[in-house]
Amino acid sequence: MKFGVVIFPGSNCDADVIHVCSKVLQCETRILWHKDTHLQDLSTEDCIMIPGGFSYGDYLRCGAISRFSPIMEKVIEHANNGGYVFGICNGFQVLCESHLLPGALLMNNHQKFVCQNQYLLPQTKDSAITRHLDLQQALNIPIAHGEGRYYADEQTLQSLNQNNQILFRYSDASGNINEAANPNGSIENIAGICNAGRNVFGMMPHPERAAEEVLGNTDGKKLFESLLNLVNT
Repeated sequence: MKFGVVIFPGSNCDADVIHVCSKVLQCETRILWHKDTHLQDLSTEDCIMIPGGFSYGDYLRCGAISRFSPIMEKVIEHANNGGYVFGICNGFQVLCESHLLPGALLMNNHQKFVCQNQYLLPQTKDSAITRHLDLQQALNIPIAHGEGRYYADEQTLQSLNQNNQILFRYSDASGNINEAANPNGSIENIAGICNAGRNVFGMMPHPERAAEEVLGNTDGKKLFESLLNLVNT
């Protein structure tokens, strides 16, 4: 599997994602600029990463301008053809704005930017990035966002639950999912979801920031390894 990392003006987690994909996972990695109109040599068996940051300064809404970048036409085409797309933080916001994922990310309920280590509990094994995770083991993965409160209307929420599209929920260290463990007011403590086709993933926490022993935490690496293991088996 190869990775392609999209860079928008204002992306600030792109180098982290590139490092994890190329150096930690030892995968071929391509850099995709927001004005590009092609995906280089990436195929539908490869994964396009949309990293965190403040694309276009988060003007209008987070991800609202990025959605219209030339590269996104190819990302949407890639996803519609069954290729993997993985959006982290601002990348999750971009995917929602692009309608590759349902729902929206709103201002945190406490109206403050939050930056901390955060536990989340995997909710399903029926996705490439969660297939090899322990559903009873909470993962400690950092968050850093001001507009991370996931929201979806009642019908969309019902569909997400029925179709097993909720990937992660915020929890405490013991895996308890409750209001006290919710850092931003996300509906049903939702921290990450996938599309109905199960090839597009979005999450607010930053797994790339917890992917090396030198950082004292490799919980995030497990998501990338799950994706690679699924493809390589």
